[in-house]
Order: sequence, then C-alpha cells, then structure tokens
Amino acid sequence: MQTYEVGRAVAERYGLSVYDSMIVAAALIAGCNTLWTEDMQDGHVVEGRLRIVNPFA
Repeated sequence: MQTYEVGRAVAERYGLSVYDSMIVAAALIAGCNTLWTEDMQDGHVVEGRLRIVNPFA
C-alpha cells in the first residue's frame, strides 16, 4: 500500500507514468540513491535524493 501511495504522489508531482512512478516509489522506499534505467530522464533527481541514471548515456 505504501508503494502505491508514494507512487501516485510521484506521478502527480513529476509527471511520470504510473508504472515508472511505482518503480521510483519502490526505490525511494528502499532507500536507494541511484536508479539505473534507460526509460526515464537521465540526471533527473526525485525528492532530492534519488538520481535517475541512464547507463547508456
């Protein structure tokens, strides 16, 4: 339930798709600092603590 609530808030605040926001929410809840993905904006920082990094950039 927490992932869903955080994910919906992330989707609204950052304009991410529901699926991407659930991935970001899970990373935030897990305490990650970096999320490696090629599907989101490289260098974007979510909630001031989770950096999105494209490994192919």
